[in-house]
Amino acid sequence: MTTTIVHDTSEAVCLSADYNLYLKPIAKMTVSVALPQLKLPGKSISNWEVMERVKSMVAPELFSVLRISKSTMDYIRFEGEVENKTVVKNLLSRLDGKTIKLSGFTDVLKVRITVENKVDCPTRHDWDSFFRDAKDMNETLPGERPDTIHLEGLPCRWFSQKDSQFPDRPSEEVLIVVFETFGKIRKVDIPMLDPYREEMMDKNFSTFSFGGHLNFEAYIQFVEYGGFTKAMDTLRSMKLMLKGEDGKAVACNIKVTFDTSKHLSDGAIKKRNLERQKLQELEKQREEQKRREKEEEERKKEEERKQKEQEEEEKERRKEERLRKREQKLKEREERKNMKKVKKQQVEEQKKLQMKIAMEERRLLLAQRNLESIRLIAELLARAKRRQDEARQKEELARLKQLEACRLRQEQELRRVEVEKERALELQRREKELRDKLLCNLLKKGSDKKSPGAQEQAEEEVGGADELIMGVLSRVNGVKAETSGSRNKSRVASVYVKMKYNGAFKKVLHKTLECQKRDEQRDAIDVKFSG
Repeated sequence: MTTTIVHDTSEAVCLSADYNLYLKPIAKMTVSVALPQLKLPGKSISNWEVMERVKSMVAPELFSVLRISKSTMDYIRFEGEVENKTVVKNLLSRLDGKTIKLSGFTDVLKVRITVENKVDCPTRHDWDSFFRDAKDMNETLPGERPDTIHLEGLPCRWFSQKDSQFPDRPSEEVLIVVFETFGKIRKVDIPMLDPYREEMMDKNFSTFSFGGHLNFEAYIQFVEYGGFTKAMDTLRSMKLMLKGEDGKAVACNIKVTFDTSKHLSDGAIKKRNLERQKLQELEKQREEQKRREKEEEERKKEEERKQKEQEEEEKERRKEERLRKREQKLKEREERKNMKKVKKQQVEEQKKLQMKIAMEERRLLLAQRNLESIRLIAELLARAKRRQDEARQKEELARLKQLEACRLRQEQELRRVEVEKERALELQRREKELRDKLLCNLLKKGSDKKSPGAQEQAEEEVGGADELIMGVLSRVNGVKAETSGSRNKSRVASVYVKMKYNGAFKKVLHKTLECQKRDEQRDAIDVKFSG
């Protein structure tokens, strides 16, 4: 039977402190979920989804076990188990009469829950009525009265000896120590420990095999009736629980019944002992028979081996004789073959020598032809190289001439640029002198007081200034003063008078000269890069 982890051990009752075994009450319940009528064909309700909804409805409480016991078109019945009976009331209040709404269904599912008090364990009435009605039972004899309990589903490891070489093998001594808490024990029997039990009982029992079983069954016979009744009453509705040294606990369901087969009666024990003795004798006979058969087989094998050795020796002798004769024949044949081979080798060597001479002559002729070809190719390559060198020299001379011509053009251009530069500098110098003279004259005339003939003098000054400004403008803008006309003179005179008294003449003149200087520098740069 499978084991489950136990989180709450508050209701556990100690069975054996030495082996950390406890009894834990079983709290079972039945949850029935009524299903609605499925109106649409092909639509079904998932049992797993309903189970998950039931689990979520009892949260934060948990079912230690919840499985489907029956599923029909009208309802689904679950069998659930919780760790403590105190949780049952909470589950009743959370589930009984409640409804479940599933996605895709308009109707709700109604939940009903009932607590199971029925346990698969016999009561006093059961064994009293059985032994009272049984005609082949004698209540005065042990094993034929209610004094033996039959346990199934006991874990092997829980009842093994501590530090045992076989931890999966249960021990009768441990079983006695654990169940002596109910009363003095007369006999115990673990069928799986008897290697002959399977043959005695027509293979109805599972005997022990190392690593082959996890659970076992046992028969325990009490001396007194009180021990039997106490054990039956105590084990009813209980699980067997093991608490580890780390505090973790696991539990498993065990099946408890009273013995109805006289398993531990004196007659049954004597019968099993007789059968065991017969089986042991039969096993000894089988072993003796096997030993004799083995010895006979070994004797036959030894005789066969000796006979084979003799045959092998005779065969080896014949084989050696055949080999000797064969070697003699082979030797004679080899000598004849060697003679033929020597003659053949001499002929072949003569042919090879002649062929070698012919090959050497042919190789010498080919070498001479190759040498002539190499010389011819070398001469052709030398001529081609000379022509290529001459062409390269011609190209180099042409390139040098072009470079020389380009260099001469660049020198001429540089000289022209230098001349232009000197001319531009001379013009700048003359313009500066003219500007200084003009400014000095203007400053001198402006500082003199006005005389009675000031109007005439101003006109003359305007006229002189007019000529001076026109000369400057002609140098700056490249326009002759004679082509400007009288209209330009009057305009210049008016501008001169205004600029003289407004103090803006200096600024205009300075700006004009700067523009001329920039234009000349730009022309010089264009001339230089165009060359």
